[in-house]
Amino acid sequence: MIYKLLFTLLILASFNSDAKGTYQAPDEFIAQAFSEKVPDPSFVWVKGELKQHIEHILQHKNQYRRIRFWQQGQRSVWVLKEIGKEKPITVGIVIDSNKITQLKVLIFKESRGWEVRYPFFTKQFNQLSLIKDNQLSDRIDSISGATLSVRALRKLARIALLLNINIQQPALEK
Repeated sequence: MIYKLLFTLLILASFNSDAKGTYQAPDEFIAQAFSEKVPDPSFVWVKGELKQHIEHILQHKNQYRRIRFWQQGQRSVWVLKEIGKEKPITVGIVIDSNKITQLKVLIFKESRGWEVRYPFFTKQFNQLSLIKDNQLSDRIDSISGATLSVRALRKLARIALLLNINIQQPALEK
């Protein structure tokens, strides 16, 4: 009986430790997003109305003063972070013609909610755009036990789409 318990605890401990970590370096994600040479990074200053919109999405004070992005034609790439429950989740987002073409969890440090990194979940974001009140154009299904991680990814998707619109029409930063 004690051996079964120890074996089960050992498996759970190793499984949980594998869930945390770096799945892909941000630089590798950015390089994969562009078929040719990676463009030089640009920056969006987060101020004024743009800052208010981001804080409304985040539902807390904005941590960003400026956000780095890479753009080539209609394609932009964003690497953003948001707290899941207690620790940051780093996500790479590719936007083409104002629609998400890829969303990928790059770094995950939480002890729970790691299921959001799998393609069965992240594929839901493909082809989404922003609609009224900076909402996503379609529903994202949740994952039981990963509610806060799911919320973090939804927020980051909305922010990346908002920022992408802003770099095309910079009126929000005034």
